[in-house]
Amino acid sequence: MHPSHHARATPDKSAYIMVGSGETVTFAELEARSNQTAHALREAGCQPGDTIAIFAENSARYFEICWAAQRAGLYYVCISSRLTGPEVAYILADSGAKLVIASAKLGTHARAGADEAGAITRWSIDGEIEGFEPLETLRSIFPETPIADEMAGTDMLYSSGTTGRPKGLRPPLEHGAPIDADNVLVQIARAVAGANAESRYLSPAPLYHAAPLRWCMTMTRLGASLYVMEKFDPEAFLAAVEKYQITHSQLVPTMFVRMLKLPDEARLKYDVSSLQFAIHAAAPCPVPVKEQMIDWWGPIIDEYYAGSEGNGMTWIKSPEWLNKKGSVGRAIFGELHVCAEDGTELGPNEEGQIYYSGTTPPTYHNDAEKTQKARHPGHPDWSSLGDVGRVDEDGYLFLTDRKAFMIISGGVNIYPQETENVLITHPKVADCAVIGVPDPDFGEAVKAVVQPVAGVTGDAALAEELMAFCHASLSKLKCPRSVDFDPDLPRHATGKLYKRLIRDRYWGKTGSRIV
Repeated sequence: MHPSHHARATPDKSAYIMVGSGETVTFAELEARSNQTAHALREAGCQPGDTIAIFAENSARYFEICWAAQRAGLYYVCISSRLTGPEVAYILADSGAKLVIASAKLGTHARAGADEAGAITRWSIDGEIEGFEPLETLRSIFPETPIADEMAGTDMLYSSGTTGRPKGLRPPLEHGAPIDADNVLVQIARAVAGANAESRYLSPAPLYHAAPLRWCMTMTRLGASLYVMEKFDPEAFLAAVEKYQITHSQLVPTMFVRMLKLPDEARLKYDVSSLQFAIHAAAPCPVPVKEQMIDWWGPIIDEYYAGSEGNGMTWIKSPEWLNKKGSVGRAIFGELHVCAEDGTELGPNEEGQIYYSGTTPPTYHNDAEKTQKARHPGHPDWSSLGDVGRVDEDGYLFLTDRKAFMIISGGVNIYPQETENVLITHPKVADCAVIGVPDPDFGEAVKAVVQPVAGVTGDAALAEELMAFCHASLSKLKCPRSVDFDPDLPRHATGKLYKRLIRDRYWGKTGSRIV
């Protein structure tokens, strides 16, 4: 259950191939480079339980770093390659990272973030960054054999915080834990996805996301070969399936949409019959889209509902889904509970907040309030992602709302509070709400609804000014794609903004609030 075993058994087998460049890294090369990097990390003062950060786009170096940290007992924080310098600085400081490894393409934001975060060791990959030491050169002086004190490390991924800032999920590390121990996702990949050493896994998504990172590393544990797209393109995905005879993949619904919108002559010219399993999650998939995908690829498309928190998981296979359209499945990790606002457990088909029991509740780094809110008021060992739904009489979960109106655009989680915090500082903005509105390609798009200050007219010129204002402080994905104006946003005397009333203008009141 570790690439080190496969390096001994099948050293010349491809551990992963970068689809765009064709660069191939064998299991023997992954073993050697991750060992060298682990030695370099120790030399830099990184001891078990310490944290490092990776700020890079999809790269052949990504897994070499992750596996080095994993075998050195470190937390590795994977930072979105779309973030700006101040956003990078916040995560570096909040996570307590002792070292940051950044790709040359992201050098400007990496340098700005590291400067703002303070004293921190800086390495670069795939080129040079001023003030950063190139990892490829640095590691070459170290041995290709394991460090003496190997122990298992893990990822530290970031989720939403109560202030709108992301919060780290920092699971406990067991000192001295073996690097090759089994885990829940490995068990699921074997038993439910049928994955093994003969599998060929195509990853089309950014590796800084939880699902792509964890699924890729799980497949590597099993000895499968990975095929990593530097960037998703619908036709390139289909071409890769045919070229590499892909058996397994993990996607998000917006990728399905983009593939279905290809002209038939492009979409149908590729042989995808090698696919045995495709899993999707991260955002709701419209029923018609999933129906079309099953018609095209066959009943091989599975779906799950879970979070980066790892506190539970549901799962549904295509044959089940065709009988329970819209469901995200039954619990395969943890036990489901649906509860009213007062915590009372509800019966079948009654809508309420979703909780899991029988698993470890999440702990949000530096956010005791969010940690507490994730727990059931009467059962502190039950935990929730804040989502709302119902469970039918057969145990199938149907989601009907989203946690705290998080925007999920193209499978990416966007937290409106961060954008609202920027907008409200503009001198012409009296109040604002940022919401997700329906988008045919990405599921949701970011929209700002702004109440101008007295005497200011909300017009197209102001909308452009506000969008540009956001772009100066935030990464592009968090910025509004459109701005509407409201002379009086619905806010209670206590200060609470009735965002649901605003959101319903765009989504309407239907049986499900996830369209």
